[in-house]
Amino acid sequence: MKILGLCGSLRSDSLNRRLLEVAGRSLPGGAELDITTHVGDLPLFDEDLEVDPLPDAVQAFHAAVREADALLVASPEYNGSLTGPLKNALDWASRPGGDPALGDKPVAVIGASPSRFGAAWAQAETRRIAARIGAQVVPLELPVTEAPDAFTDGPALRDPELAERLERLVAALVDLADGRTDLDTLADHDDAVEGAATPPSIAA
Repeated sequence: MKILGLCGSLRSDSLNRRLLEVAGRSLPGGAELDITTHVGDLPLFDEDLEVDPLPDAVQAFHAAVREADALLVASPEYNGSLTGPLKNALDWASRPGGDPALGDKPVAVIGASPSRFGAAWAQAETRRIAARIGAQVVPLELPVTEAPDAFTDGPALRDPELAERLERLVAALVDLADGRTDLDTLADHDDAVEGAATPPSIAA
């Protein structure tokens, strides 16, 4: 099973790319994570660019999304929301109208931030947007707080409880993509969240 990783941060030493790498090591057997570089290659979304042929970067991104069995998204939080590059990628993934590349695709969202909230707002907003596009969004969050100190050199997550939550989240994504579970079942989990609700990590 192929999981496509989208990182909302473009910087070379991104904490969220590091989180995706840890997530890749946490996947169940038979699943692999491919962290794409397409997010930084995409032009700003512009309907004037929606002509045949689409820009090469958009075609490559659409192909990667469609070929993946599921998507795992990681993003920091900028001004209480997701990053500009990630929003731009999601806008392109919502196209073409009527047959979006992201449509009906299983998606899970995680995030790391230097703050004590762990990019929880960015995760909630990303889940809401992905669901609006038509993706099957795993109703779980993973806020990695105080992220510069959250990783070992491995890299791995220092907090065993957080590492276990990550394993449960990626397992849920794989199970959803493989048809072994559904969104209703996942919504019954004790740590389930609503797509547009205040993140439990903040509400608490």
